[in-house]
Amino acid sequence: MQELTHGLWHWTAPHPDWRPGAAGTSADWERDVGCVLYIAEDRATFFDPLVPEDAGAFWGRTDALVAGRSVQVLTTVRWHARSREEVICRYGASTSRARTALAPSIVPLRITGAEEVIFWLPRLGTLIPGDRLIGGGADAVRVCPQSWLDYLPSNMTVAELRERLTILLELPVERIMLSHGRPVLNDGRAALARALIGPIDNAR
Repeated sequence: MQELTHGLWHWTAPHPDWRPGAAGTSADWERDVGCVLYIAEDRATFFDPLVPEDAGAFWGRTDALVAGRSVQVLTTVRWHARSREEVICRYGASTSRARTALAPSIVPLRITGAEEVIFWLPRLGTLIPGDRLIGGGADAVRVCPQSWLDYLPSNMTVAELRERLTILLELPVERIMLSHGRPVLNDGRAALARALIGPIDNAR
Protein backbone atom coordinates (compact mmCIF):
# COMPACT_ATOMS: atom_id res chain seq x y z
CA MET A 1 0.00 0.00 0.00
CA GLN A 2 1.17 3.49 -0.84
CA GLU A 3 -0.07 6.78 0.61
CA LEU A 4 -0.41 9.13 -2.36
CA THR A 5 -1.42 12.16 -0.32
CA HIS A 6 -2.57 12.61 3.25
CA GLY A 7 -5.28 10.01 3.95
CA LEU A 8 -5.41 8.55 0.42
CA TRP A 9 -3.99 5.03 0.12
CA HIS A 10 -3.70 2.93 -3.04
CA TRP A 11 -2.74 -0.65 -3.75
CA THR A 12 -3.10 -3.25 -6.49
CA ALA A 13 -3.84 -6.96 -6.29
CA PRO A 14 -4.19 -9.77 -8.86
CA HIS A 15 -7.84 -10.49 -9.55
CA PRO A 16 -8.72 -14.19 -9.16
CA ASP A 17 -11.15 -14.08 -12.10
CA TRP A 18 -8.64 -12.69 -14.57
CA ARG A 19 -8.03 -14.81 -17.65
CA PRO A 20 -5.52 -14.22 -20.47
CA GLY A 21 -6.55 -14.02 -24.10
CA ALA A 22 -9.75 -12.02 -23.62
CA ALA A 23 -8.95 -9.18 -26.02
CA GLY A 24 -12.03 -7.54 -27.49
CA THR A 25 -14.41 -8.90 -24.85
CA SER A 26 -15.87 -7.61 -21.60
CA ALA A 27 -13.12 -9.58 -19.80
CA ASP A 28 -10.35 -7.63 -21.53
CA TRP A 29 -8.61 -6.10 -18.51
CA GLU A 30 -5.25 -6.38 -16.81
CA ARG A 31 -4.71 -8.95 -14.08
CA ASP A 32 -3.83 -6.44 -11.35
CA VAL A 33 -6.63 -4.10 -10.31
CA GLY A 34 -6.46 -0.92 -8.25
CA CYS A 35 -8.08 -0.33 -4.86
CA VAL A 36 -8.39 2.71 -2.58
CA LEU A 37 -8.60 3.42 1.14
CA TYR A 38 -9.54 6.96 2.17
CA ILE A 39 -9.21 8.12 5.76
CA ALA A 40 -10.93 11.35 6.76
CA GLU A 41 -12.36 12.58 10.04
CA ASP A 42 -13.17 9.51 12.13
CA ARG A 43 -13.99 7.26 9.18
CA ALA A 44 -12.05 4.86 6.96
CA THR A 45 -13.60 4.12 3.55
CA PHE A 46 -12.54 1.27 1.26
CA PHE A 47 -13.39 1.58 -2.43
CA ASP A 48 -13.64 -1.66 -4.45
CA PRO A 49 -11.18 -3.45 -2.13
CA LEU A 50 -9.39 -6.66 -3.10
CA VAL A 51 -7.22 -8.38 -0.51
CA PRO A 52 -3.80 -9.13 -2.07
CA GLU A 53 -2.00 -12.45 -1.95
CA ASP A 54 0.01 -11.41 1.12
CA ALA A 55 -3.13 -11.07 3.21
CA GLY A 56 -1.32 -11.06 6.55
CA ALA A 57 0.76 -7.99 5.72
CA PHE A 58 -2.27 -6.28 4.18
CA TRP A 59 -4.48 -6.77 7.22
CA GLY A 60 -1.67 -5.70 9.50
CA ARG A 61 -1.41 -2.39 7.66
CA THR A 62 -5.14 -1.76 7.39
CA ASP A 63 -5.78 -2.72 11.03
CA ALA A 64 -3.35 0.01 12.06
CA LEU A 65 -4.81 2.56 9.66
CA VAL A 66 -8.46 2.08 10.61
CA ALA A 67 -7.99 1.58 14.35
CA GLY A 68 -10.59 3.54 16.32
CA ARG A 69 -12.52 4.60 13.21
CA SER A 70 -15.82 3.54 11.73
CA VAL A 71 -15.36 1.68 8.46
CA GLN A 72 -17.33 1.80 5.22
CA VAL A 73 -16.98 -0.26 2.02
CA LEU A 74 -18.16 1.36 -1.21
CA THR A 75 -18.54 -0.32 -4.58
CA THR A 76 -18.47 1.63 -7.83
CA VAL A 77 -20.01 -1.05 -10.04
CA ARG A 78 -21.57 -4.41 -9.21
CA TRP A 79 -18.72 -6.40 -10.75
CA HIS A 80 -16.36 -4.97 -8.14
CA ALA A 81 -17.63 -6.86 -5.09
CA ARG A 82 -14.13 -8.42 -4.84
CA SER A 83 -13.19 -8.73 -1.14
CA ARG A 84 -16.09 -6.59 0.03
CA GLU A 85 -17.50 -9.24 2.37
CA GLU A 86 -14.11 -9.95 3.95
CA VAL A 87 -13.63 -6.29 4.81
CA ILE A 88 -17.19 -6.00 6.11
CA CYS A 89 -16.76 -9.03 8.37
CA ARG A 90 -13.38 -7.92 9.70
CA TYR A 91 -14.38 -4.37 10.58
CA GLY A 92 -18.17 -4.48 10.92
CA ALA A 93 -18.29 -2.06 8.01
CA SER A 94 -21.32 -0.29 6.59
CA THR A 95 -22.00 -0.33 2.83
CA SER A 96 -24.60 2.27 1.82
CA ARG A 97 -23.78 4.51 -1.13
CA ALA A 98 -26.62 6.90 -0.28
CA ARG A 99 -25.38 10.47 0.06
CA THR A 100 -26.80 10.73 3.58
CA ALA A 101 -24.76 7.70 4.69
CA LEU A 102 -21.41 9.00 3.44
CA ALA A 103 -18.81 11.17 5.09
CA PRO A 104 -19.17 14.83 4.05
CA SER A 105 -15.88 14.51 2.17
CA ILE A 106 -17.24 11.82 -0.21
CA VAL A 107 -19.67 12.73 -3.02
CA PRO A 108 -21.34 9.96 -5.10
CA LEU A 109 -21.88 10.78 -8.79
CA ARG A 110 -24.37 8.43 -10.45
CA ILE A 111 -23.87 8.05 -14.18
CA THR A 112 -27.35 7.51 -15.62
CA GLY A 113 -27.64 4.38 -17.72
CA ALA A 114 -24.07 3.27 -16.97
CA GLU A 115 -24.84 1.32 -13.76
CA GLU A 116 -21.90 2.95 -12.01
CA VAL A 117 -21.27 5.39 -9.22
CA ILE A 118 -18.09 7.46 -9.51
CA PHE A 119 -16.95 8.87 -6.20
CA TRP A 120 -15.57 12.39 -5.83
CA LEU A 121 -13.31 13.43 -2.95
CA PRO A 122 -13.43 17.24 -3.19
CA ARG A 123 -10.88 17.88 -0.44
CA LEU A 124 -8.29 15.90 -2.39
CA GLY A 125 -9.45 16.70 -5.94
CA THR A 126 -9.74 12.96 -6.53
CA LEU A 127 -12.10 10.87 -8.67
CA ILE A 128 -12.64 7.16 -8.03
CA PRO A 129 -14.33 5.49 -11.03
CA GLY A 130 -15.01 1.80 -11.55
CA ASP A 131 -15.22 0.49 -15.13
CA ARG A 132 -16.30 3.51 -17.16
CA LEU A 133 -12.90 5.24 -17.08
CA ILE A 134 -9.80 3.10 -17.53
CA GLY A 135 -6.09 3.56 -18.07
CA GLY A 136 -4.76 4.85 -21.35
CA GLY A 137 -1.02 4.80 -20.68
CA ALA A 138 1.19 6.98 -18.51
CA ASP A 139 -0.86 9.80 -16.94
CA ALA A 140 -3.71 9.08 -19.36
CA VAL A 141 -7.29 7.91 -19.08
CA ARG A 142 -9.90 6.80 -21.60
CA VAL A 143 -13.51 5.72 -21.73
CA CYS A 144 -14.04 1.96 -21.56
CA PRO A 145 -14.57 0.06 -24.83
CA GLN A 146 -17.99 -0.82 -26.22
CA SER A 147 -17.58 -4.47 -25.16
CA TRP A 148 -17.75 -3.28 -21.53
CA LEU A 149 -21.12 -1.63 -22.15
CA ASP A 150 -22.95 -4.25 -24.20
CA TYR A 151 -24.53 -5.93 -21.14
CA LEU A 152 -26.27 -2.72 -20.04
CA PRO A 153 -30.08 -2.60 -20.38
CA SER A 154 -29.71 1.01 -21.56
CA ASN A 155 -27.89 -0.11 -24.75
CA MET A 156 -25.46 2.71 -24.09
CA THR A 157 -22.80 3.44 -26.69
CA VAL A 158 -19.31 4.78 -26.05
CA ALA A 159 -20.34 8.11 -27.57
CA GLU A 160 -23.33 8.36 -25.20
CA LEU A 161 -21.17 7.44 -22.22
CA ARG A 162 -18.64 10.12 -23.08
CA GLU A 163 -21.42 12.70 -23.26
CA ARG A 164 -22.74 11.71 -19.83
CA LEU A 165 -19.27 11.79 -18.33
CA THR A 166 -18.61 15.36 -19.48
CA ILE A 167 -20.19 16.53 -16.22
CA LEU A 168 -16.91 15.49 -14.61
CA LEU A 169 -15.15 18.32 -16.44
CA GLU A 170 -16.90 20.77 -14.12
CA LEU A 171 -14.80 19.43 -11.24
CA PRO A 172 -11.25 20.55 -10.34
CA VAL A 173 -9.88 17.03 -10.76
CA GLU A 174 -6.24 16.48 -9.82
CA ARG A 175 -6.14 12.67 -9.40
CA ILE A 176 -8.06 9.78 -10.95
CA MET A 177 -7.78 6.52 -9.03
CA LEU A 178 -8.39 3.95 -11.75
CA SER A 179 -9.38 0.39 -11.04
CA HIS A 180 -8.09 -0.75 -14.43
CA GLY A 181 -4.82 1.01 -15.18
CA ARG A 182 -2.31 3.24 -13.46
CA PRO A 183 -3.77 6.10 -11.43
CA VAL A 184 -3.49 9.60 -12.86
CA LEU A 185 -1.75 11.60 -10.15
CA ASN A 186 -1.41 15.03 -11.73
CA ASP A 187 -3.62 17.31 -13.85
CA GLY A 188 -6.46 14.81 -13.94
CA ARG A 189 -8.91 17.26 -15.49
CA ALA A 190 -6.71 17.66 -18.56
CA ALA A 191 -6.50 13.88 -18.88
CA LEU A 192 -10.30 13.72 -18.63
CA ALA A 193 -10.72 16.38 -21.29
CA ARG A 194 -8.53 14.46 -23.70
CA ALA A 195 -10.58 11.30 -23.08
CA LEU A 196 -14.01 12.94 -23.33
CA ILE A 197 -13.56 15.56 -26.02
CA GLY A 198 -11.00 14.03 -28.40
CA PRO A 199 -11.58 11.27 -31.00
CA ILE A 200 -13.10 8.04 -29.71
CA ASP A 201 -10.45 5.42 -28.95
CA ASN A 202 -11.50 2.18 -30.67
CA ALA A 203 -8.32 0.32 -29.86
CA ARG A 204 -10.16 -2.11 -27.54
